[in-house]
Parts: sequence; C-alpha cells; structure tokens
Amino acid sequence: MPRRRKQFVLVAFDAAVLATVAWIAFSLRFNRLFEPNMAQAALILAAPLIAIPVFVRLGLYRAVIRYLPERALWTIIQAMTVATLIWVSLAFLTQMTGASGIPRSIPLVYWSLSIAIVAGSRFGAKWLLGRPLRNEPRTKVTLIHGTGEAALQLAKALGGSPDAQVAGFVSDDPNMHGMDILGIRVYPEAAIARLIPNLGITELIITSGPGGGPTRRDLLGRLSGLPVKVRILPAIADLAAGKYLVSHVRDIDIDDLLGRTPVPADASLLQRMGEARAILVTGAAGSIGSQLCRTIAALRPGVLVALDFNEYGLYRLERDLAAAFDTRVVPVLGSVTDAALLENIVRTHQIDTIFHCAAYKHVPLVEQNVLEGVRNNVFGAKTLAEVASAEGVANLILISSDKAVRPSSVMGATKRWAELIVRYYGVSGTQRNRPRNFASVRFGNVLGSSGSVVPLFKEQISSGGPVTLTDENMTRYFMSIREAAELIVQAGGLSESGDILMLDMGEPVRIKDLAEDMILLAGLSVKSPANPEGDIEIVTIGPREGEKLHEELFYDPQGVTATSHPKILRARRMNGKADAVPEALEQLAEALAARDEVLVRNALFDFVRA
Repeated sequence: MPRRRKQFVLVAFDAAVLATVAWIAFSLRFNRLFEPNMAQAALILAAPLIAIPVFVRLGLYRAVIRYLPERALWTIIQAMTVATLIWVSLAFLTQMTGASGIPRSIPLVYWSLSIAIVAGSRFGAKWLLGRPLRNEPRTKVTLIHGTGEAALQLAKALGGSPDAQVAGFVSDDPNMHGMDILGIRVYPEAAIARLIPNLGITELIITSGPGGGPTRRDLLGRLSGLPVKVRILPAIADLAAGKYLVSHVRDIDIDDLLGRTPVPADASLLQRMGEARAILVTGAAGSIGSQLCRTIAALRPGVLVALDFNEYGLYRLERDLAAAFDTRVVPVLGSVTDAALLENIVRTHQIDTIFHCAAYKHVPLVEQNVLEGVRNNVFGAKTLAEVASAEGVANLILISSDKAVRPSSVMGATKRWAELIVRYYGVSGTQRNRPRNFASVRFGNVLGSSGSVVPLFKEQISSGGPVTLTDENMTRYFMSIREAAELIVQAGGLSESGDILMLDMGEPVRIKDLAEDMILLAGLSVKSPANPEGDIEIVTIGPREGEKLHEELFYDPQGVTATSHPKILRARRMNGKADAVPEALEQLAEALAARDEVLVRNALFDFVRA
C-alpha cells in the first residue's frame, strides 16, 4: 500500500476511535447508552477534529508503525493531553454561550481511554507486522550473550528483520537473571543447553566483552561445543568508529581465542613513520610484508616501493593496493642480496625508511638448506644495511623473530645474526655523527602467516585429519597479522638506533589447545580415547630438527624496559657482540664460499652462542 494511503487509513481509524471514545465516556458517566442532543453530538464529533491536527503537528503520522520506538508512547500522551485540554476548553466556551456542557469526569475518562486505544492500536500493529507469516517461519532464532548497550542495539536491529527472532539474553550477572529487557527474558549461562532445544535456538551471538587472557578463551571454549552456530559482534570501539553496523556479526575466528586485549594504534606514531616518506618494504609479497604494505599504504606516504622475487605475489599485492589505497606503489622484482639493485632503488626513489621483512622463515626447510638460508637471511641483511648506511637512509627496521633468542635452529640463528648486523651498522653510523635509526622488532608467531601452524592445521582439518603435533606440551606466542603490522610501524616510530624492540605477545599458547580450538571452530569434534566417535584425531609425531619446546622473547627479562606504547618493550643493549660483526661476517663468508655446510653451521652458531 502506498505511504499516503496508509496515513489516510491511520487518520480515519483515529477519527473513528476518538469519536467513539468520547461517546463511551459519556455513556460511562451516565451509566447508560448515551443519546446525545445536537450540541453534545457536535462536541463528540469535535474531539477527533481537534486531536487529528495535534497528532499531525507532533509527528504521529510520520512514524513507520513497523519500527515504532517505545518513546512514541510519550509522544502519544503529550498529543492526547493537548487535544483533551483544547476539547475541554471548547466545551467550556460552548457552555458559556448557553449550550449544554460536559461533566468534569468525562474529559478524564476520554483522555485515559484515548491514550490506551491509540497507543495500544499502534504497538499492537507493530507486533503483528513484526511477526512472520504462518507459511514463512523465522529462519534464525537467536540467543544474545550479554546485556550491555551493544546487546540491546543488536536485539533492536534483529527485531526489525522478518526472518530473525531474539529468544533471550544470556548474562553471567545473577542480578539480571529472570529480568526482562525490551520484553525479552534474561537467562543464566548455565541454562543455554536446555534453551537450545526448548526454544529452537539456531545461533548464539556474543556481544559481551569478556576480559583478556583465559577468560575470553574459556567462554568461547564453553560455547563452541554447543549444537548451535556461535558468532561474535565486533568490538564496541569498531562499532563507534563506524567500521561495522550493529547488526553485523561474524563467525568466531581463531584470533578470538587468543585472549589478547587490543590496544588502539597511536595515530601519531603511525604518521611519524608514514607521512610524506619514501618507504621500501623488502619481502613485500610475503604474509607479513603484504600486511605491512597495506598498513603503510593507508598512511599515504610519498611512494611505497615493494621488493620481492615472488612475481605472482608481487602482482597480486600491487593490484590489491591499487584497488584499496590512493598511494603510489612501485613493485620491484629482485633480491635483497643484489647490492646494485638496492642502491638503484634507494637513489631513484630517495628512500628514507626501510622495513626489512625478506627472509626464509620455515624452520625445517631452512634447516635442510643451510647455505641458501645463510646467504639470504644473513648476507641479505648485511647488503641492505650496508647500502642503507652508505646512502644515508634515515630508518631501517628489521623484522625479527622470537626464534632469534638462544637459537636452536638455523633460521633462528640467521635472525639473530641479522639483529646484530643491523645494530652494528646503526650504532657505528651514530658514532660517526651520522644520525640514523637502525633497529629491530622481535615478535613471535603471526596467525595467518605462511610460517604459522594455523594454515597447516586448517589444511589437515579440511582433509579429515589427523592434526599433527610435534609435542603435546609445546607452546608458542601468537598475535594477529594486522596487529603485528600496526605495532611494527609504531615500533619504528619509537625506536632509536641499535634498539631491539619486542612486541608484547601476551601469554604463550599451548599448540595442542590451539589445534583443539580450530577443530571446534570448524564445527567438528576431537577424536580421543574419551570420545572415540569424534571427527578429527590429534597425533603427536615428535619434534623436528632445530625446534624448541618453548620460545622466548628476551635474552634477559630483567633488562626489558617499557616504552610509551603498552604493547612495545625495549631490550637492554649488549653491544659487545655487535662490535665483532665484521670479523664474524668474514669467517662466515669464507665458509659459505667454500660451500661447506658443516663449517657454515659451526660458524653460524659459534658466534651467536659465544
């Protein structure tokens, strides 16, 4: 029906109702079916003629009945109060001219009955319009975990959907249990299991923000075993920033199980590293490098040079950046071991900031290819640092790893060498009165990166298992790739030449717990002696060469100091080993030139373990 016709129907209904209510008020007053005279009939018919313009003025006919808010009741009360006062005034004036007046109780009865019928009809229509048709049942029956502002807004948003129904709220606050919010009952968390079959629940949406660490993981762990789809509402900070609509919910991701409390990025630190700069990112097509490019491109630097030898990866990255950002991006195919190429890039584009991500990161693969791992990871860092130092580059930020701390693998040892090389060139340049910022940023595993266990577990789960662990007690540090990229850029703005900064990775995660969580998130169950009918088995295959049971972020935890950013820490400087870098590099280069893997391995570890 057209909007104007709907408004006409509503006006006609109100006119008929108000005239009828005025007659009912007279009948109740005189305790009989009232037969008005001409003057009284005119007064009864005047009731809707007075009220309708007041309703129009106060906007009662502008509201869409299906989405009528609760505050409309107050507007109806105001409108009926004004209309009744005008009607009573008219009756008083007609009485002064000699016409029959009305008893004083009639306006009060008319006012109260009119409010009840006008408001009741509108909210009744809203309820009827909000119900599904008999042949169109609701496809989603939802429980909302939480009773905060975000939960209320989500309930209102879902209430306007023709195929959704909010069956209840769930709260861990005992004072809320049994209460009604927006006409919807609040239940304890312990009641969820029985509510699912009783109410036909199809999904559970988490809106409450449980605390960081084990609390969030425990909550999601409890809920993930339920026979319903569990989803999550984005953080209220993201809603306020306009990144999502309140009605936008998403599937629970493995990030949600880390229990990390996100800290908003410091805009001044980001801008300090990005605004109007010429920036080079090495290893740009990799998982960390590509996310770093996206973070930097959003800052709109003067030019972003993306260097990688992965042709297809670089092609995809350029297309993605061009589609999403208004930033000049220059893709360059090549290796960080090519000094002439690096010199040409720095001179041509006047590079003043370099983020060095290029490295071989897969521990077992580098363990089997020691010579190439050393050539790329160690001498690639040396070549880049030499060129940056010679060309006067202001900032060189090395992306390091927690495996560089007391390394047991070739990959970890090469990362420790890279840290020392960057520190050596940073400190030596400063000592020659050439101020610069050559520093390293060290962190653990990144979810979604090519070197993470997460892609491996996803592949194993999708193929039906088993999921393989090297040790049931193995732990690793994890953070999301987006958070890591933002923190890397901010760390560059906080660092001083020679620094090694660490990203606060939170508590280490047991790899077996991670595997179990990923199986549950896939909607499957873990096959074990306690659950022989489960879907996916977890098998322990033993540690791989060079792998540690537990990783560390610091050589000396007592020497770690805070910075102005709560998620970025600074390690105490120990420059003695960095001073010996030139001589150690000569010995390692000789071993590499001889292609003697044993000699290379010995030279590699002797220096970082001495």
